[in-house]
Amino acid sequence: MARPRPPSPSALLLPLLLLLGLLAPPALAVSAVLGVDLGTEYIKAALVKPGIPLQIVLTKDSRRKEISAVTFKPSSSSAGTGAAAGAGVAFPERAYGSDAMALAARFPGDVYPNLKPLLGLPAGSAEVGEYARRHPALKVEAHRTRGTAAFRSAGAFADAEEPWMVEELLAMELQSIRANAEALAGSGISVRSAVLTVPAFYTTEEKRAVELAAELAGFKVLSLISDGLAVGLHYATSRQFPNVNEGGKPEYHMVFDMGAGSTKATVLRFQSRTVKDVGKFNKTVQEVQVVGSGWDRTLGGDALNYLIVDDMIAQFASSPKAKQAGVDAEAVKAHGRTIAKLTKEAERVRHVLSANQNTQASFEGLYDDIDFRYKVTRAEFEEMATSHAERVGVAVQNALTAAGIELKDLDSVILHGGASRTPFVQRELEKVLGGGDKIRTNVNSDEAAVFGAGFRAAELSPSFRVKEIRVAEGAAYPAGMKWKTDDGKERRQQLWTAASHLGAAAKEVTFTNREDFSVTFYQTVPAPGSDAGSVDAETKVLTTKNLTASVAELVEKHKCEKADIRLKMGVRLASDNGEVEVTKVAVECEADVPEKEGFVDGVKNLFGFGKKEQQPLKGDESSKEAEVEAETSSSSSVTESSATTSTPASSSTSSWAEASSSADAKPAEKKKELVVIRVQFTLEKAGIPQLSKADLTAVKDRLKAFEASDRARREREEALNQLEGFTYKVRELVEKEDFIKHSTAEERATLEKKNSEASDWLYGDGADAPKEEFKSKLKELQAIVGPIQKRIDEAAKRPELVKGLQEALKSTNEFVLDMKKKIAEYEAFHASKSASAASSTSTSAEEASTTPAPASTSTGDFDGLEDDETSTTTATAQDPMEQLAKERGPVPPLYTVEDLRESEELYASISAWLAEKLAAQDQLGPTDDPVLLTSELTEKRERLDKAGIDLAMKGVRNFERRKDGGSKTAKGKGKGKGGKASAGSATKPAKPAQTIKLRPGEDGKMPSQEEIDEMLKAFAKEADEAKKADEQQQQEEGQKQQQQEGQQQQQEGQQQEEQQQQAAEQPQQEEQQQHGAQVGEEQGQEKKEEQQGHDEL
Repeated sequence: MARPRPPSPSALLLPLLLLLGLLAPPALAVSAVLGVDLGTEYIKAALVKPGIPLQIVLTKDSRRKEISAVTFKPSSSSAGTGAAAGAGVAFPERAYGSDAMALAARFPGDVYPNLKPLLGLPAGSAEVGEYARRHPALKVEAHRTRGTAAFRSAGAFADAEEPWMVEELLAMELQSIRANAEALAGSGISVRSAVLTVPAFYTTEEKRAVELAAELAGFKVLSLISDGLAVGLHYATSRQFPNVNEGGKPEYHMVFDMGAGSTKATVLRFQSRTVKDVGKFNKTVQEVQVVGSGWDRTLGGDALNYLIVDDMIAQFASSPKAKQAGVDAEAVKAHGRTIAKLTKEAERVRHVLSANQNTQASFEGLYDDIDFRYKVTRAEFEEMATSHAERVGVAVQNALTAAGIELKDLDSVILHGGASRTPFVQRELEKVLGGGDKIRTNVNSDEAAVFGAGFRAAELSPSFRVKEIRVAEGAAYPAGMKWKTDDGKERRQQLWTAASHLGAAAKEVTFTNREDFSVTFYQTVPAPGSDAGSVDAETKVLTTKNLTASVAELVEKHKCEKADIRLKMGVRLASDNGEVEVTKVAVECEADVPEKEGFVDGVKNLFGFGKKEQQPLKGDESSKEAEVEAETSSSSSVTESSATTSTPASSSTSSWAEASSSADAKPAEKKKELVVIRVQFTLEKAGIPQLSKADLTAVKDRLKAFEASDRARREREEALNQLEGFTYKVRELVEKEDFIKHSTAEERATLEKKNSEASDWLYGDGADAPKEEFKSKLKELQAIVGPIQKRIDEAAKRPELVKGLQEALKSTNEFVLDMKKKIAEYEAFHASKSASAASSTSTSAEEASTTPAPASTSTGDFDGLEDDETSTTTATAQDPMEQLAKERGPVPPLYTVEDLRESEELYASISAWLAEKLAAQDQLGPTDDPVLLTSELTEKRERLDKAGIDLAMKGVRNFERRKDGGSKTAKGKGKGKGGKASAGSATKPAKPAQTIKLRPGEDGKMPSQEEIDEMLKAFAKEADEAKKADEQQQQEEGQKQQQQEGQQQQQEGQQQEEQQQQAAEQPQQEEQQQHGAQVGEEQGQEKKEEQQGHDEL
């Protein structure tokens, strides 16, 4: 099988990170999910939310993983702490991760690290005993209800306090992880849904313990996923595998995971498959299946650390100083602080030896004030771990055996876990695998599992859509059920093997029990405290409630034989946690049931097209025969109804009617039919006793009270820090020049006195004061410093703000005056033009009424054909552009007087206010409270800027309206009487106007005065360009008009010449020619007048 090609970065991100959170329903638009890699030594989390695809949740000190530890920090008042949280007693301070481990040497009896191996185990198990031996300062005892391991605090709580379950302590760690995730997700977003990793060897009880811890932490567990499958899922997100539908061969990869607590080897099958999609389409999905697992529960980094710790203790006990002091090795092992120091240093030594040949460690006053120096080489360490190295290959071989494949079938071995980087571990793997060719390090050995869990969480959440990868988890342990028959014989049946997949199709089991009974489901797990053998650990108990009554119903109503009745049950393993699920419980038997008439037969009978044996009625005898047969049929129908349960009591009437409709009615045919009755049942958890609802509520309330105590402590510490920091600030303020300048001697004396008192109180009686007292002291100091600081800030900012406001007022005033001047010029020009037009109109009317008509006789036939030299000279003496500008007048302004009114009034009011405030402020000294405030100056400037913006927008709207009106007018002028454009009015297309886009407030700021001026200049420039274009167009039209008039005059002269010639040749037609010339002259005059009217328009 060819090895998969390494994917490109884009291929890695595209299928995995395209989480379509925006397509989620509105209610889930801001939902987030979490993938949690719950390790023995470290806890890692990956957050998935819209906008954050698979991001590692950082700790408070910006680390990518959190040490799995929690600490109760005892305080001086710890003796009074206890279960009376509701009575107002505070809980001790908690620390997590590296902060918790830093306190291990000081408070070894209240530091709880590496709790994962204890989940779901009885207090008397070998694992719990080994943990207690390695942490001698911890007080381990059995929980009063569950019997599992619980810890009693050594000094942080009173003896009356209930011991803390392992699940409670782990829940605290998960709460810390959730708080970090919510900080990453953003304010207002809660993280409640999660997928958690668990080892493949976890039993049902251990998985329940994880789920309980997650529930106490406030999580909704979407699913549990094994470490190996999580790594494989992450491996599959960026790769494509052979399609088995196309003849491809599946790939087999092993995930070798050696962490702090255990070693696991998981064989996975990777393949793709073509499946049915929506409609007629098909799609290809990837599949990752667990086919076999092997493990070693106690082989891990902690076991290697304990080898170094034991060697340290042995060397220390054999040192001369220790012998002289009579130190015993067992006494050292029982000393909590010493073991805490040695364990922490052993972890560091092991990590150093993974990259170096030797290292050393030094301890001051390790035990009984005896110093100790430890040296070790890699060879010595590997010699100590010889027996551990031999166990590495066992897990690999067990996984291959469980998968049913050979070593040659493996495509690769993927390394995961911190301890897998240990040199001798990798050498052992190469020895088992026959070389290092199959070992792969192309996945992140620390974060692959958490990324896989995060991807699985996104896949299960309805808020996201991800690449479809179907996973199948292995059962890891055989499982079955046991029960007793009706005669008391015990029966047992195995339902699932270790290779069975969770979430597979339900299995149907048949029972011969006919009376209520119970079925106990079990899981075959290794026997506790021994290396060989196994036991059946009960997981659930099913109890029927109405089996006896259901069997009786089948016998009495359906006439079933009791020996033929069977009880059938559907069971399967849940895909999310491997728990037994019961899909159905029912009793059934085959009974004789009358054949029911179908719908079609009923319709046929209704219209007389029934069965062949039904005889039609004839003549008068039909009624009598019907009556006789009705009596016979009715009696037989009663007999039949007593033998069948499906016929209701009211069927006698219908059967009578049916009998009366047939002369030769036969008894209804019967057929065999399966009768099924559902059986009610209860399904309860077995094994370790579960917490009652009251106990669960009490545990949750205690955790909530602890969290509230932490919140109150943080708020108190914040108030204390604020007060302490402010006292230092006051000491610096009273020595600054500006503070002295703007404060009186009395104010400074009072401030120094109160600050000294607060400082003394803070380091004296106030050390244990509540939050409210800290805030009260802080307010007293701020009440003195606040007014002085305000004077300083006002004096520093006022000049610049005043200057800016004055400049804005000046610009506004100049702009308003300039616009009003242009408006006045424009109005004056049009007023004078209107007056001259009116006087010209009246003069023309008078001349028309007083001037006589010209004589009908002319001095000559060709008079008037010559050009008027005087008029032509006068017309060409003046520039047409200047004449046009003089006629059109100034550019129309963009504003009206009404538009400028708001800015003008605002200018007047702000100017008056500023003058008054400046005069009052000038009368005050530096120690007086100011009357001209920067907030007021800012508010006035914002009002002025807003008015400028509004005015600019009015100009834009006025300009657009004017441009739209002008285009409509031009369009109207270009059309003739018939709606068609005249030939002489065709012009070039106008240049498109420039568009000025104004976006006030887009960036959160108002435009400045300079920006407004630039916009107005752009508007004026655009108007000027439009004016020039109109003038050029009118000039071209005037030239064309002159050419047309010249051509028209030339045509008229030719017509007159032709008329004179005809008059000389034909005297008899002189009168007609004269009349024609007169008509032509009148038509020419009409055309001239029409053209003049067009020009005036």
